[in-house]
Amino acid sequence: MSSIRLSPPTPSTFSGRGRRRPPRLLVAALVLVAFLATVSAGLAGNAAAAPLTKPPTTAQPDLGPNVRIFDPGMPTSQIRATVDAITAQQVGNEMGTQRYSLLFEPGTYGTAAEPLIIQVGYYTEVAGLGASPTDVTINGHVDVYNQCAADGTNCIALNNFWRSVSNLTINVMGGAGCRSTATFWAVSQAAPMRRVNVTGGTLSLMDYCGSPAYASGGFIADSRAAGTVVNGSQQQFLVRDSTVGQWSNGVWNQVFAGVEGAPAQSFPTPPYTTLATSPASREKPYLYRDGPRGYAVFVPDARTASSGTTWASRPTAGHSIPLSAFYVTRPGDSARTINRQLARGKNLLVTPGVYDIDRSIEVKRPDTVVLGLGIATLTAVGGAVPIKVADVGGVDIAGLMIDAGTTNSPTLLQVGSSRDKGEHADDHGRVGDRGGAGRGSAPTALQDVFFRVGGPHAGRATTTLEINSDHVIVDDIWAWRADHGQGVGWDLNTSDTGVVVNGDDVTATGLFSEHFQKDNVIWNGERGRTVFFQNELPYDAPNQASWQHDGILGYAAYKVGASVRQHELWGGGSYIFCNVDPTLHASSAFQVPRRPGVRLHDLSTVVLNRDAQGRLTGTIDNVVNDVGGPTKDVGTPVSVVSYP
Repeated sequence: MSSIRLSPPTPSTFSGRGRRRPPRLLVAALVLVAFLATVSAGLAGNAAAAPLTKPPTTAQPDLGPNVRIFDPGMPTSQIRATVDAITAQQVGNEMGTQRYSLLFEPGTYGTAAEPLIIQVGYYTEVAGLGASPTDVTINGHVDVYNQCAADGTNCIALNNFWRSVSNLTINVMGGAGCRSTATFWAVSQAAPMRRVNVTGGTLSLMDYCGSPAYASGGFIADSRAAGTVVNGSQQQFLVRDSTVGQWSNGVWNQVFAGVEGAPAQSFPTPPYTTLATSPASREKPYLYRDGPRGYAVFVPDARTASSGTTWASRPTAGHSIPLSAFYVTRPGDSARTINRQLARGKNLLVTPGVYDIDRSIEVKRPDTVVLGLGIATLTAVGGAVPIKVADVGGVDIAGLMIDAGTTNSPTLLQVGSSRDKGEHADDHGRVGDRGGAGRGSAPTALQDVFFRVGGPHAGRATTTLEINSDHVIVDDIWAWRADHGQGVGWDLNTSDTGVVVNGDDVTATGLFSEHFQKDNVIWNGERGRTVFFQNELPYDAPNQASWQHDGILGYAAYKVGASVRQHELWGGGSYIFCNVDPTLHASSAFQVPRRPGVRLHDLSTVVLNRDAQGRLTGTIDNVVNDVGGPTKDVGTPVSVVSYP
């Protein structure tokens, strides 16, 4: 396939295909929906505020060796040198241990004559330190590009995970050639964009400056892009509580909840699932400069039936917690040390690094905030459960990676104490009314929490996330049993299930769960709601005998417990690629009780490839229960608009 080049204002057709893994497996093409992307002329003519020259009035806190704090008095060349050095280290460092947070004090950075262009690599967070995204302006780009083979071919974004951008304005300018036509956020899973204001040009979720440019994202929340958003090759994406000027196209599963300017509901042609509001949301806490009082963490209020950003027309509703109320962790801190600080009433600001956790970090106090910077990573040691949250309300855990260790852990994050009896005991059990949100308390929330079993090293965990509390909000979760990296194999990185929900009234917005050996998601709680679900079934099952149960071939991507009376899902996709035994079948991707209160909307299944002999790499026999029929053609979705 020839390279794609875009020169303003010439229209271009974006093409791609849906595979997210090693390049040698990319053997089948999916031609995407054509979109005429008109790039605004004269980007260089956009007005740019002059950079501030006065440094901050209060001292910057010591957040450890892996946090860089920039102020607007620094020369652009100095900032660029620091950023470029980190980019050079991190852009290909997929399974490395380095972690970085790049923080920008309120002010303006870069000019039309000298724009600031930031390329974001693995385990790198770029964030503004203002109370509003408009308090920090980057005149330039904050970019994620394709990764290419050594010879410059096979340029794709399929493995662009584990990075973030938040709480700033990108005033698009600068760059050379094709790179000048947009700010590029060409990412896949676990790479959120939050509280970002894009002005002056295009936001592209596809790096069309290289070919074939495939991508498998993604998540945007509480953001505004006044111009065009180019979806391009993104096979699925969730945009929540945001504003867009124009959206280009869809591929398989594009979902919008509470998005001003979103395309109209039209699944499956185009594959847009559009909800006027998000049923429940709680934006991620963020570090900011609270004027002369110094640094603090702002905790936004929970919302119901929300739409649009929290900040564009008024200040974000919520409360501020001074940094003095946080224990600022450092890599090397033990779980015992961290627990002592929690027992003293401290919140946690987890600075970038990798932490070995040999006993549970116990969150017992209501309204505790645990906020990670720079994809801070907790690794289970000796079969520990790295974090346990008690049956209390208002807790917020955000911005963390949690990795399984070599000894099996029963789970990696447990919210609420175990439920081991009751009407759902056959599906991991639940009983009673538990935690999450007591009277007058905010709901417990998880934002941008990512799980890995294998990848950087061998890992084992029965499940990765277990939710037993009620009224929990889950916002951008990726549970990943690794398909590549270290310690990867059917008998090596063992894990049954990504996410188990036993609590009632739990809402998930952006739920990604992939490659688990049994049911990828099990939902036992009542009145659960999921807005956007993405799944790949395991690649590496050795044979059908190893991947079946109770007369059912394979396991479900998404299973609702047999006793559940009410449940609702909007926008769900499950894909199959069996690279060991291509003859494998899964009876159905979505397995739910058939009753009026259990409703599923806009579902699709896709087979991703053929093997060297031309055989389809696995088959999903039905979309939901016995409805929908089998996957037949590579990259062609089988869709169910409504069930039952």
